[in-house]
Amino acid sequence: MKLPTDDSRPPYLLAADVLRQEITSGRIKPGDRLPSARELEERFGIANMTVRSALRVLREEGLIYSVQGRGSYVRNAPEKAGGEIDTAAGPESANAATAEPGAEWSEVMDLLNTTLQQVKSLSDRVAEVESELTRIRRQEPR
Repeated sequence: MKLPTDDSRPPYLLAADVLRQEITSGRIKPGDRLPSARELEERFGIANMTVRSALRVLREEGLIYSVQGRGSYVRNAPEKAGGEIDTAAGPESANAATAEPGAEWSEVMDLLNTTLQQVKSLSDRVAEVESELTRIRRQEPR
């Protein structure tokens, strides 16, 4: 499938639009690997750098993520408010890049959410210590 020739937008945006539509329509599902850059080059009749630009657009939109040497995948666990990861995406998307062999999806997600909470707690504690240090420095004569 070649890109439309009656659209004046740059080819990388056209390719990103086609892939975005396939993702949002469910043709390419969360956790699925996108076709390789070479396959996309042939499919759309565009250069490698154009494919890379199209994938960059989708990454910046949060629709996909890339794993070096493995490819690009449809993102499956969007962040919920509060910084937690949405576990509703399910285990079908767990892959070798994100989970240890044999690990249960829910265990991985629980561990990730626990880690995120610990990071937030540590960040809050650092802010408290910095505030206390500033207060002490103001009280001490130099």
